[in-house]
Amino acid sequence: MIITDKEIQADYKNRINRVFEFIDENLESELSLNTVSEIAFFSPFHFHRVFKLITGETLNEYITRRRIEKSALDLLHINISTTEIAHKIGFSDNSSFSRAFKKYYGVSPTEFKKQNPNRLSKIRQLESKNGHEYPDYDKYICIIDNLKNWIKMNAKIEITEMSKMNLAYVSSIGPQNLENAYGKLIQWATPQGLMNDQTKMVTIYHDSFKVTQADKVRMSASILLNKPVEADGEIGLTSIEAGKFIVGSFEIGLNEFEKSWTGLFLWMNENGYKKADRNPFEIYHNNFNEHPERKAIVDFYVPIE
Repeated sequence: MIITDKEIQADYKNRINRVFEFIDENLESELSLNTVSEIAFFSPFHFHRVFKLITGETLNEYITRRRIEKSALDLLHINISTTEIAHKIGFSDNSSFSRAFKKYYGVSPTEFKKQNPNRLSKIRQLESKNGHEYPDYDKYICIIDNLKNWIKMNAKIEITEMSKMNLAYVSSIGPQNLENAYGKLIQWATPQGLMNDQTKMVTIYHDSFKVTQADKVRMSASILLNKPVEADGEIGLTSIEAGKFIVGSFEIGLNEFEKSWTGLFLWMNENGYKKADRNPFEIYHNNFNEHPERKAIVDFYVPIE
């Protein structure tokens, strides 16, 4: 049997998917090169090269970034001390955590929380990119009010309990690679009889655009499964655990996804809900190319406590 380069690449990506999952579940533990390379069934030397080739980062760079970004989300969403957060993500003391955090974000964890970019981080980033100053208080309130009104007009929001969902997926690092990941998934799923009018496509977000550089945001291009299947090559199997979610239902243009997510998180905060330590995701109900106005009919899910 001849193994092609394409099959080898798919196998390597499948092994790296296992590493992603292991790191996500063990951020507070010591994640040495030897430990993590065993998860991928590679020698440490070979794993180091493969991981950097696929992710663009060394293992140590990736783990440090994930820890710091996780701490940033905790600072925004959870009312605990920086010392508790430091220990939670594997730092031995608060000072080493603060130094690493400041190196990454340019401010201390305390200052980061004070600035509270969760309020409207996306608008802040967009305005700074366009060369504008961050809006003053009155302008900020106006933006908030406009977003609240937009959400009220364009979203149906409810709280729901979801049962466990099983999925097949292909990993994508950066939104620029998401379409290609879905192409690979559909190519695998079609001959298995998994693609039909009822098939639901799902994008799971393992990172947040609020704290992670866009081209490093990891996503899973997925389909919901209605029968057991076996993973093959680059295809992975995963599940979304049962739990409580805020569900925002939208019919929106492709340029309104970011606004919808920002508005949904604003609604969550305004209504006193707290995000759970699970991944948000989108479920699509149409092909936007077939919509007369090229709009996506999509549900956004935010896991809550």
